[in-house]
Amino acid sequence: MASIKEKSVLITGAGRGIGKRLAMGFAQAGARVGLLARSQAELDLAKLEIEQAGGNALRIRADVRDLEQMLAAVERVRVVFGGLDVLIGAAGVQGPIGPLLTTDPKAWSESIEINLMGTANACRAALPPMIEKRSGKIILLGGGGSGYTRPNFTAYAAAKTAVVRLVECLADEVRDHNVQVNCMAPGASYSHMTDEVLHAGEERAGRKEIEEAEKVRVTGGVAPEKQVLLALFLASDRSNHISGRLIHVNDDWKRFEQENIKPELYTLRRVQKI
Repeated sequence: MASIKEKSVLITGAGRGIGKRLAMGFAQAGARVGLLARSQAELDLAKLEIEQAGGNALRIRADVRDLEQMLAAVERVRVVFGGLDVLIGAAGVQGPIGPLLTTDPKAWSESIEINLMGTANACRAALPPMIEKRSGKIILLGGGGSGYTRPNFTAYAAAKTAVVRLVECLADEVRDHNVQVNCMAPGASYSHMTDEVLHAGEERAGRKEIEEAEKVRVTGGVAPEKQVLLALFLASDRSNHISGRLIHVNDDWKRFEQENIKPELYTLRRVQKI
């Protein structure tokens, strides 16, 4: 993809799961990828896999909850790659599973801190250089519960819903600076979070979640290629007219490459008074 080749991309949560899959996809498309995660071992493996496939990757060990570490990470990407064109916020944890009254308050708060505050920190660090050069793309990952109710996953659902609203508000704040901010819902894919749901069991996760997790474990869930294609589109110049949207991989997003999205489409769903 010509508009991605040689661009600098920083991906949080790039050590495993969807973040790693996106990192592999962007590197394959010719982007220079900054891999950010807390685990050095996961970073080492991700970098090795990308370079063995002919890609270019930079390892950055950092915690998204620490703004100073995020500022340093962005600066390192700018120094090594010559700038920052795209931020992908994929760092996240599932948090405690079970009814709210039975979950550990500390674990619940930590989930909010990583999934929401960590995402905000990444944006705080990445936006200044993008605003300075009047060009940039921010893609934040949504998750189960951001567009529908998800009992027994209150911390994760609440944080991801807040991320969607963050995207909508932030997009309006930086629109005049030619920076586009969107939220990508990647769909269910097999990862360590799938195993966490299965390990929790039906009593804590609920029958529906267990059935869906078992299906994802067998099928693998949404194909990585499908997730990468949407992310590449949102990171490219072809999506300059799209900002402040929550777009799912299964949405008919390709038709919007040639036309504007209607104002009411792909915004956070809300209850309206009749």
